[in-house]
Amino acid sequence: MALCVSVHAQHPLPLPRWCRGGDRPEAGCASGVPLWSAAPAPRSTMIPTEEMSARRREVEDKLKQEEETLSFIKESLEKSDQLTKNMVSILSSFESRLMKLENSIIPVHKQTENLQRLQENVEKTLSCLDHVISYYHVAKDTEKIIKEGPTGRLEEYLNCMDKIQKAVEYFQDNNPDSPELNRVKSLFERGKESLESEFRSLMTRHTKPVPPILILDLISGDDEMDTQEEMSLEHLPESVLHDVIRISGWLVENGRNQDFMTVYFQIRSVQLDRSIKGLKDHFRKNSSSTGVPYSPAIQNKRKDTPTKKPIKRPGHEHDLRVKHLSDTLSDKHGPVAGRDDVFDIEIDAYIHCVSAFVKLAQSEYQLLTEIVPEHHQKKTFDSLIQESLDNLIMEGDNIVSAARKAIIRHDYSAVLTIFPILKHLKQMKPEFDQVLQGTAAGTKNKLPGLITSMETTGAKALEEFADNIKNDPDKEYNMPKDGTVHELTSNAILFLQQLLDFQETAGAMLASQVLGDTYNIPLDPRETSSSASSYSSEFSRRLLSTYICKVLGNLQLNLLSKSKVYEDPALSAIFLHNNYNYILKSLEKSELIQLVAVTQKTAERSYRELIEQQIQTYQRSWLKVTDYISERNLPVFQPGVKLKDKERQMIKERFKGFNDGLEELCKIQKAWAIPDVEQRDKIRRAQKTIVKETYGAFLNRYSNVPFTKNPEKYIKYQVDQVGEMIEKLFDTSA
Repeated sequence: MALCVSVHAQHPLPLPRWCRGGDRPEAGCASGVPLWSAAPAPRSTMIPTEEMSARRREVEDKLKQEEETLSFIKESLEKSDQLTKNMVSILSSFESRLMKLENSIIPVHKQTENLQRLQENVEKTLSCLDHVISYYHVAKDTEKIIKEGPTGRLEEYLNCMDKIQKAVEYFQDNNPDSPELNRVKSLFERGKESLESEFRSLMTRHTKPVPPILILDLISGDDEMDTQEEMSLEHLPESVLHDVIRISGWLVENGRNQDFMTVYFQIRSVQLDRSIKGLKDHFRKNSSSTGVPYSPAIQNKRKDTPTKKPIKRPGHEHDLRVKHLSDTLSDKHGPVAGRDDVFDIEIDAYIHCVSAFVKLAQSEYQLLTEIVPEHHQKKTFDSLIQESLDNLIMEGDNIVSAARKAIIRHDYSAVLTIFPILKHLKQMKPEFDQVLQGTAAGTKNKLPGLITSMETTGAKALEEFADNIKNDPDKEYNMPKDGTVHELTSNAILFLQQLLDFQETAGAMLASQVLGDTYNIPLDPRETSSSASSYSSEFSRRLLSTYICKVLGNLQLNLLSKSKVYEDPALSAIFLHNNYNYILKSLEKSELIQLVAVTQKTAERSYRELIEQQIQTYQRSWLKVTDYISERNLPVFQPGVKLKDKERQMIKERFKGFNDGLEELCKIQKAWAIPDVEQRDKIRRAQKTIVKETYGAFLNRYSNVPFTKNPEKYIKYQVDQVGEMIEKLFDTSA
């Protein structure tokens, strides 16, 4: 209100128009002189008196109105000033009262705040006291549960251990000299030991070897049970696994303890080793030469799906051939230890144990990832598999060692046992590498070391076998009297036939020793690299073909040398014929002929030529019989002319010589043997044709000639009888 008054005082209301120079005669300037008198109008323009009076009245009326307005304004200003003064007085009074109120309330407010703060502090103090006091009661509240152990109430036990751990941390930070600290620390250590003991107890009680039947199902599941879902092993019951995982997690996170990992891999390592040994014992007890005792699940699978091929154990057919070869060799070298069904079962069991190790190790790693912390998994897994892997490698080394000893005894069939194992190890190597990923370098290198050892031993055996074929000293004491196939030939062919099932393996063996230089095979950079295992399959095939050709060449040289033992060239020819024919037939019946043809395109034709040469050599043995009756050696005489004594004697000698020679050859050659029926009939037929034709012509010429008084003494056989006698050649039963 005061503000409004001052504004009016500074800016008064506008004056009437006559005061600013209007036409009212009574009004004037500040000096009181009328404005109209200062500037009189010209006389020529003087306004009449009546008009002036009217205008004066009008001005007076207006002045009166303005005065009234001014009076009203003055009154209004006075009222406004009065109201302003009243408002100022009220505001001043209100301000004074507010000041008094503020001076009264602020101390109360501050006091209230202090009281509230004190109350909060008291509450916090009481809460802290309760919290602190609770630490002093932890030992008493949890001691009973800790003493009783975690069995059957693991979660409650772990909650107690968490409380004890917090109490230990509190006393260490706030009152390290408190006797309560020692008490809770002792209780915590006891509880941790109980957890470790419970972990060991759970693992020990519930860790059992995997049954052999289940392992066999697991091994063969991928190949033979296509419709079945992927099999998995349940090593621990679900509830036990949950407890073990909780304990291990607590020990790592809160117990700062890694000893349980040692307990874990020790127990699981024993279980893994026992599982594999159980599978091996299962084979020893139940296996036979006809197959493998697979689980009932797989046996039922066979019955339900007759269209599927029966399950074959790895290398079974090969093992049977190896056994046959071993038995054959034992006739020459005497009984060989281990060359029986038991030996086959041992090899078969080892092959399955290799597969079992991979599958079980994979399963163990899956279990381990749930129990052991991630940054400890690889190291723990490495320790877990060491014993089983070492036993597996050691057993493989024993097989290699046994093969080496057999090679020293010139028992080269032993190396054939390495082939199925080596082939299987190479097939399993990618899975091995995957399982052992992240383990120590020494662990990873164990399998490659065994493979290299087997390849080296196999390559040495192959080379020594080839040399032994060439230098076999047995020439007199073991030669077949009937000229049949020598056992060296059958053994060599049987040995080479084993290589057909393991061409890549045998080729890798040869390539590992860089035998290309030995056989003068050019090495194509595209086929080779720095490691023997990286030789191409085509190069390995050519290398194996060259090796087989070398063995066959050495065998041929040895057979030629052995054939000289026979005094009778005909028997020597029969011997070589039988052996060459056996080699050719064996090559043709198997894929050996295709393998030989890789480097020797004319091998088949060469053997046929050799066989034909020996047949011709044998046929020359009959010349001493047919020469007696050949036309060129007969006397010439005129029909109707009486023969001279000399001529009659000559004819008698021809008949006698033929008869004696025929009887002698038939007697001797009947004991000879040609096992091949086709070749036997072919040789008989050819020889019968030659002899019958020659004898028939001779008999036709001299049967009616009076060269003797007793013709039956000299003409002992008719042509057909001669044919029948020849038909009985090479037949010991005739």
